[in-house]
Amino acid sequence: MGFLVTLTGYAAPVLLVLSPFLTYTDQAVSMHRAKSSAGFSLDIPLIMLVASIFRIFYYPGAKYDTALLVQSVCNIIIQVVLLKVALDHRPSPSSRGGEAAVPFSGTHDSMSGVQRPYNFWRWRSPKPYWQFLMYLVVSLAALELLLAPFEAVYSGYSVLIGYVGLGVEATLPLPQLFTNARTRSCRGFRVSILASWLVADAMKMFWFFTATTEIPWAFKLCGIFQATCDALLGVQYLMYGDHGSSMGRSQQDWPYAGIKPHISRPSTSGRQTPVGRRIPLEEKAF
Repeated sequence: MGFLVTLTGYAAPVLLVLSPFLTYTDQAVSMHRAKSSAGFSLDIPLIMLVASIFRIFYYPGAKYDTALLVQSVCNIIIQVVLLKVALDHRPSPSSRGGEAAVPFSGTHDSMSGVQRPYNFWRWRSPKPYWQFLMYLVVSLAALELLLAPFEAVYSGYSVLIGYVGLGVEATLPLPQLFTNARTRSCRGFRVSILASWLVADAMKMFWFFTATTEIPWAFKLCGIFQATCDALLGVQYLMYGDHGSSMGRSQQDWPYAGIKPHISRPSTSGRQTPVGRRIPLEEKAF
């Protein structure tokens, strides 16, 4: 047991630092090759970016393990790349599932179907995404400079942003959980991400409770919640697989809902859609 604790103490920090790249590079490459980010929840970059930014500002007051700080920086780098790729390759409104596809609905939340205030994180233009992140960093930096001289206030503020950041990170699997449950499919969600999340959870939990360095309870409690959600994602993948389910698709999800099919003779000029409309061979649809 002592050997395992020592080995984990050396291996876990290295793997934690590399985990953002090992986890999300495959997802970014997959979307870039497919020229589509349909099925990928854009809330994942949102959650990871917000959580990582808060964790960085939590460090001066908590002085937690340096590996966790470096991991936050690496998370920001890969999530910015992932967000850029997802925005560049989002489905067009005219494509199959385009305007209604997760995560680019623009009108309704992917989890509940309720409209988000000001269509938050459902904007059609890429610019507001980067503006929001910039405003967040500037606001936290200003609060850091204003409150740092007041030790009594700053200590409470530091704990608060730590729990907020780690609490946000713990919700990372929730958008994908709700998306999978709504569509009864894990299509668009890479199994490589799921596997890396589960392995990272097991490693983190063991390291958090055996490490000799400073690991605040905020990391431990939020890590337990996130590990539970990741385990539920694994159950969903076993239930649904990565293919669409005709049973799970509502009529509203079908792009031609409400149009009565009609019979037409095959044509050599193109292929047939489910409603008989001809589409030229060169036209692509998701």
